[in-house]
Amino acid sequence: MSGRVVVVMGVAGSGKTTLAQALAQAWPATFLDADDFHSPAAKARMAGGHPLTDRMRAPWVRRIALDLQRRVAAGERVVLAFSGLRRRHRDRLRASGVPLRFLFLQGDKALVAARVLARRDHYMPVALVDSQFAALEEPRDEADIFPIRMEDVPAVQLSQALAQIGRFRPDRSPTSIHTHPDEEI
Repeated sequence: MSGRVVVVMGVAGSGKTTLAQALAQAWPATFLDADDFHSPAAKARMAGGHPLTDRMRAPWVRRIALDLQRRVAAGERVVLAFSGLRRRHRDRLRASGVPLRFLFLQGDKALVAARVLARRDHYMPVALVDSQFAALEEPRDEADIFPIRMEDVPAVQLSQALAQIGRFRPDRSPTSIHTHPDEEI
């Protein structure tokens, strides 16, 4: 099995973890949740209703990129649930050199707020939903990103995701990468 990465991205409450776990089981691949790479201090800050700054996110994205490199070098397939709110964060993962594609869960702020309110045992409060949408840089002109509607039922989302993975050719890199591998995010 050749190492590849599929990143399921979107704001908090978009359904990233649900889709990524289902996809990891169906593909099959290792499931990773980017939330697990946050420091305790970052989680506490968000739990307190304060969004992270880009400077605070940089070491988090770096840790994720390094872990993906290690896993792909070992031949693992990985499905990563990752917000990917900023283009520079997506570019940092691309610059890691691992073959990857993104699935972008996009949808309505009201739906996301309702989902976040219904969550139990998660550090992200509903007060941060607005900041998630404010931080989101919609992926435009990024050839390796496929949109999936968060309003669709999980079975439909999974079917769409599997169809996109079927088109995933790790030997073909998208031409929209603008980040040098050593560039600081």
